[in-house]
Amino acid sequence: MSDTAHTPAELDALDRIARRIDIDAPAERVWDLVARPGWYINDGVVEVEPDLHRESDDVTVVRHPTLGEFRFRTVTLDRPRYAAFRWIGTPYRDEARPSTLVEFWIDERDEGGVTLRVVESGFSSLSDDPAVWLKEREGNDKGWSTELAAAKAFVETGAAARP
Repeated sequence: MSDTAHTPAELDALDRIARRIDIDAPAERVWDLVARPGWYINDGVVEVEPDLHRESDDVTVVRHPTLGEFRFRTVTLDRPRYAAFRWIGTPYRDEARPSTLVEFWIDERDEGGVTLRVVESGFSSLSDDPAVWLKEREGNDKGWSTELAAAKAFVETGAAARP
């Protein structure tokens, strides 16, 4: 994909990914998952007991047996409605390089349950070459649908409520 295939307005719109899913569970149960840095590092199934290590009050390392090690900075936790994290290091990126921001909103539905929304933004900061950041965005674009489905399954089956 080359940068000539997109207008500046189209590239601006592609700087973020937004997805949502309805979950038949209370906001607090969804919050217990969403507030966990890197819960979305998995093979399509949320880990009940992930390998997490706190480097500091706001930095968490997530280790996955097949995907590797990822670092996240907790930006904001506003229980039980909003959580934001910044990718700060992956096998492909160190903390000094620009990264994306991942934000979650939990909105109660009138008919019960919640809508979980995610926005990942800042892809254009990853490279001056749109072809490079659009390629990285492409995998995440597909991945968020998978991860929201995994969150729904995890929370609705009660796995999130286990001690």
